[in-house]
Amino acid sequence: MSQLRNILTLSLRDYTHEWRMSGCFVLALASVLAPMMILFGLKFGIVNSMLTELIENPANREIRSVGSGRFSEDWFRRMADRAEVAFIIPRTRALAATIQLQSERSGRIQSTELMATGEGDPLLQRVGVIPRGHGQVILSDASARKLKVAAGDRIDGSLARQFRGKRERVHLELDVLAVAPPEVTTRQVAFVSLPLLLASEAFKDGRAVPELGWKGEPADASGRDYPAFRLYARSINDVEALVNELQAEGVNVKARIAEIRSVRSIDRNLSIIFWIIAAVGAVGFSFSLGASLWANVDRKSKELSILRLIGFQGGKIILFPVLQSLYTGVLGWLLAVLMYLLAEQSINRLLAPSLGIDQVICYLLPQHFFWALALTLGVAATAAVLGGIRASSIEPSDGLRDL
Repeated sequence: MSQLRNILTLSLRDYTHEWRMSGCFVLALASVLAPMMILFGLKFGIVNSMLTELIENPANREIRSVGSGRFSEDWFRRMADRAEVAFIIPRTRALAATIQLQSERSGRIQSTELMATGEGDPLLQRVGVIPRGHGQVILSDASARKLKVAAGDRIDGSLARQFRGKRERVHLELDVLAVAPPEVTTRQVAFVSLPLLLASEAFKDGRAVPELGWKGEPADASGRDYPAFRLYARSINDVEALVNELQAEGVNVKARIAEIRSVRSIDRNLSIIFWIIAAVGAVGFSFSLGASLWANVDRKSKELSILRLIGFQGGKIILFPVLQSLYTGVLGWLLAVLMYLLAEQSINRLLAPSLGIDQVICYLLPQHFFWALALTLGVAATAAVLGGIRASSIEPSDGLRDL
């Protein structure tokens, strides 16, 4: 134990005594490690910003049916139970999913699209409320502006149909729960509960809606099919697989697969480039540090042989260059981190605005710095093996010849 402590002390004193040479090793390591950290920071920042933009925009996770199909309630329950599906809800025919809205502040009647929503709807995550029953609605920003209403107001909704040769219109009072942010949709949309959307379709098809007092033909008591759906995948990585499965079932759908593939391809290609550069830099620095340590051991062969002469074992002598290489690794890593942080601030403050990018384009997470430290120490220890092998082969008699 005392030998280990002495080797640690001697290696540290020798390292600080030859501070000029030690400083050159540290600068050499930092000059290799800092550019790799900057490159990885750019790769991680740019790609992560693109992925974040894709993920935060629900439209990129949306899968919409094209045309008209027949989707049973059992089919919807089966899809909702899948781990890859974050949200799914039926859609009715486009002609049936319209309502005329009017407010006291706006003299004009606005024809508005009805869209069913429910718990977990990605479009309304930031709104925080969900319409329930037949008397609540969330308006899109475009619809609210044209009606000149805000959350808490009450508006009039009306539906019209031609039934048994007569023109009929029904009215219902709707409470505006909230107004969706402008980025949700640019269309005039009224987000309502599924029962209200189905009641609208039933009325326009001439069927009765007893809960609202709307008369018509008796409703079909058997299970019904829906012509379309609105589905959101759990993440952008699940979109393509869901699309492929739905198409295999004969369902015609559309999704933003091209944009997702593009970002993932950029991520993959940049990762390949980064690891090639990192591997070349690591190998080059390993040989450089190993050769330097080998030469340093040769230069100090007299001192090392004396250590062997006074009782230090060969295995302990190996620690001498290994410890010094670890000192270089830690100090070089610290200097590289400092250089990276300066470069990161310069890039994000100067380059990002000139490119018209709102998000940062270069940054690393805290764990990335520790991974860089572990990699640096691993490379330094590997390179030190060359010097350690040379140090362990020095015989005590080599020092006696120079005395």
